Amino acid sequence: MSQPTIVVHHLEKSRSHRILWLLAELALPYELKIYRRDPKTMRADPALRQIHPLGKSPVVEVDGQIFAESGHIIESLVDGPGGGRLRPEEPEARRQYDYWMHYAEGSLMPPLLIWLIFQKVKQAPVPFFVKPIAKTLVTKVDEAYTGPELRQHTRYLDDHLKANAWFAGASFSAADIQMSYPVEALMHRGGGEAPHVKAWVERIRARDAYKEAEARGGPNVMPS
Repeated sequence: MSQPTIVVHHLEKSRSHRILWLLAELALPYELKIYRRDPKTMRADPALRQIHPLGKSPVVEVDGQIFAESGHIIESLVDGPGGGRLRPEEPEARRQYDYWMHYAEGSLMPPLLIWLIFQKVKQAPVPFFVKPIAKTLVTKVDEAYTGPELRQHTRYLDDHLKANAWFAGASFSAADIQMSYPVEALMHRGGGEAPHVKAWVERIRARDAYKEAEARGGPNVMPS
């Protein structure tokens, strides 16, 4: 079976790092097109809308067909040549795999995004008499929602990784790739006491394919 022709439309410091990492794990060649964020707004380059109407990243072309959304791209590539080894077959490991593939964006990213948005609110240039109000609002939201929510997720992740070397169990899988962006964002925020999460982050960063992805696409750091 011939290898597909792959073009990755990669936005710096974004979820797109996961796709570069997966392709490195699969040893699949690809063409890389890098897009920069607006330094003031941190928004994606508008040129991405020429590839996909939402102007988001990652976007991948496989044999001329457009794929968007990290989970969909990962699952599509894992379904392709050589990808099956990154998806467990044992029933319990497969159940965990499917769960964490959805948990990454469905449960963990929303409170992280709310935290990021409110950090931007706190840092935004506003009249001096408004700044104390904005700061108080951000503090209240963090105390009432984002702080407790992220601490709960951190404990949950740390308990799971205390009992499992990888998210789907004993073996590395594409679920670890999918989980990397929100977990690293959580650690970038502070992360709290989470030794097993931090050890997992060290393990993924030590993988040759992870390093290759960063060498080609830049560091996997959530903008702050």
